Amino acid sequence: MILLLLLPTTRSSVKFLVSCSNQVSYFNSSNLIENSEMSSNFKSIPIIDVSPLLCNKWGDVENEGVSEVVKQLDQACKEAGFFYVKGHGISDSLIKEVRDMTRKFFDLPYDEKVKIKMSSETGFRGYQRIGENVTQGKADMHEAIDCYREVKAGMYGDLGKAVEGFNKWPDSPSNFYSVVSEYINLLTDLSRNILRGLALALGGCPGEFEGERAGDPFWVMRFIGYPGISDAKGLEMPENDIGCGAHTDYGLLTLVNQDDEIPALQVRNQAGEWIWAVPIPGTFVCNIGDMLKIWSNGLYESTLHRVINNSPKYRVSVAFFYEPNFDAVIEPLEFCKQKLGGIEKCERAIYGEHLVRKVLTNFVA
Repeated sequence: MILLLLLPTTRSSVKFLVSCSNQVSYFNSSNLIENSEMSSNFKSIPIIDVSPLLCNKWGDVENEGVSEVVKQLDQACKEAGFFYVKGHGISDSLIKEVRDMTRKFFDLPYDEKVKIKMSSETGFRGYQRIGENVTQGKADMHEAIDCYREVKAGMYGDLGKAVEGFNKWPDSPSNFYSVVSEYINLLTDLSRNILRGLALALGGCPGEFEGERAGDPFWVMRFIGYPGISDAKGLEMPENDIGCGAHTDYGLLTLVNQDDEIPALQVRNQAGEWIWAVPIPGTFVCNIGDMLKIWSNGLYESTLHRVINNSPKYRVSVAFFYEPNFDAVIEPLEFCKQKLGGIEKCERAIYGEHLVRKVLTNFVA
């Protein structure tokens, strides 16, 4: 069953006026939800058509379409921290091709897959076997290829040393690198536009996260395969058979391309209930990460989620993580603090330190 968000029945009079040069920037956010409390029991994940954000006309014009999307983004990020993205402009054929190539790679014999094996010497890029990824000290039942934006030696000094290196792309399928490169470029543009909408929702200008914050974004890509379970196991999956344990994401935005017919991703609401993020063809599942939570001063929450594949079918998922600049200092934005009476609710972080700390504890040695 597909669960939809009920949209407002009346149009807002909120005005939108920006300039891509940041010389003019105004968005009246007074009509948005001003409290920071997340819903205690959201039961569904909203679907948001982001196409008005993709027009690239961030000029001095009133744009009711953008205003409506901004309201929906704000509500979704405060209530669930997750939403489906439709109207994203990326072809269904490319989205499917990326999943199909991922499945073909995981169908290869282990001796072929391990040719691009992950290690600390590769900057934690490459293939990891089932059970090698760890969440909260427990092995996850998935295999994966991990890719990061490439980091040259000395590029970020000691801060980036652990993730220095270049991606290890599979030789088979032969077009893996070319297709994925196109895909990454498109997702980067999409993420940037969504982030502009979120900047407006928080009360800033659309370019709030450009420049030294996320103008030169780091990115992470994971190609993930989750084995199915036998009919005998049914829904009684032992704890160590969880595809990926409960966690939050590290950066700004995550865009998940998941198999169309295999529900497995679950999101936890504040009541402790796990809500299924059922596959909806033609959409990405989007969620916010730890760094956006800090910049928003906790107005937006990075929500716990996990993966449990109860299907007998092998499940493929491709997750793209859009991140701040690697060396960005992350601390609550002033206008987000003012919404909470000047109180700073989130501690300062440096994105690269946060990422490396997580990476170093995520893998079986």
